[in-house]
Amino acid sequence: MGKKILFVASECSPFVKTGGLADVVGSLPQELNKNEKTDVRVILPLYQEIIANWHSQMELVTSIQVQVGWRNQEATIYQLVHQGIHYYFVGSDYYFERKGIYGYYDDGERFVFFCRAVIEALPVLDFQPDVLHAHDWQAGLAVAFAKISDPVKDMKTVFTIHNIKYQGIIPKDAYQELFNIPEEHIGGLEWNGLLNCMKSGIFHADKITTVSPSYAEEIQTPYYGEGLHPIFAERRNDLIGIINGVDLDEYNPMTDPHITSNYKYSRIKKKENKENLQEKLGLPIDSEKPMYVMITRLVEQKGLHLVQTILDEFLQEDVQFVLLGTGDDEFENFYFHAQQRNNQKLVSYLGFDEALARQIYAASDFFVMPSLFEPCGLSQLIALQYKSVPIVRETGGLKDTVIPFDETEETGNGFSFSNYNAHELLHILKYSLAIYHDPTRWSALLKNVNKSNFSWKDSASEYANLYQSLDGSFNKAY
Repeated sequence: MGKKILFVASECSPFVKTGGLADVVGSLPQELNKNEKTDVRVILPLYQEIIANWHSQMELVTSIQVQVGWRNQEATIYQLVHQGIHYYFVGSDYYFERKGIYGYYDDGERFVFFCRAVIEALPVLDFQPDVLHAHDWQAGLAVAFAKISDPVKDMKTVFTIHNIKYQGIIPKDAYQELFNIPEEHIGGLEWNGLLNCMKSGIFHADKITTVSPSYAEEIQTPYYGEGLHPIFAERRNDLIGIINGVDLDEYNPMTDPHITSNYKYSRIKKKENKENLQEKLGLPIDSEKPMYVMITRLVEQKGLHLVQTILDEFLQEDVQFVLLGTGDDEFENFYFHAQQRNNQKLVSYLGFDEALARQIYAASDFFVMPSLFEPCGLSQLIALQYKSVPIVRETGGLKDTVIPFDETEETGNGFSFSNYNAHELLHILKYSLAIYHDPTRWSALLKNVNKSNFSWKDSASEYANLYQSLDGSFNKAY
């Protein structure tokens, strides 16, 4: 019987998703459970969206009472097996029967309840984990509660930081109102006079991981650490960066039902997808014209201020540019008007459409991702799967997955620039255009793109070995 791991998370594909966290929690257990050394299960909140789509397939496990301050709240535990993975769900009419996932005034209280419910449920489940693996701030308190109450003998804990910017801040007086743990433990939760759910996970976990080696280094600095960098000075020996993978079955241009011409390496088929997208979006149809794309949330993190600064100048080149995304009004307004100024070269699709996203990946020659910071990034990995050349800033997981093209050695699978500077971005865009128009160098680059592979297998191996090492019985798990 393998080592038993319980993932604690606030979202997971295919049940509910707002970002990359759901992809990791959805895909990593699938890969880990291919090996007999691990038995991974997942526990999630039972949101309204999950009830609507999955409740008929669930089985009731039990109901428990969870103390949240002076109130006893009922938590109803359900289970479901999907694609071989065992999932548990924590139901609460009061906390989770709402539209959407986050953004409520009482989010702090909601995830205090969820984390306490997870720990309270452990003794009554048919699964006693060897390792509790919590993900991001919404699950950080589960690590703290596990350490304080010790619900399962000898259970170890792992805490994964997906994005340190979002920390789950709660007023300090909520400690007495919500937490129901002795005052002596407040030091493990408090940070700068507030209660910090991210900090509580970092402080209490046996091991801390984040989603790329470079991001693990970056968050130890004041610039990237979002105020938490001092705690990593104490925990640096317990911090490890493990790069995320990508689901190669889900993102596969050979089988993708959303694209018009399926392909593996065929440039002809890729050009067919470009022509189909050009027709669909009202761009001039020309399969030889280089197409640059962005598929992104329209927020500052994604480097959009850099793109704003140089977009009109770059569009003086003989190129096409397609943007798909939604987000802040500032950026939506800019790209709406930028399309009006450049309507033969630029399409700004302000919304999100999964089928269209796949068509854009399949049609594109270049994928632009000049992020201010990027813990790992999924989009550049998907782009590589669809044989689109990524252009990124050297930060976090982008630095770890996109290797700059070297003309002399004919190595590298993309283009990158180091400083958060619009003119560096413009320079690298123009350089990529020169490579595109040089058949020999372009072919060499595409060969490297074709060899890029970021499956979950290697990442799962690192996690499996980490779990094995927690009790001192380290051995190669894969």
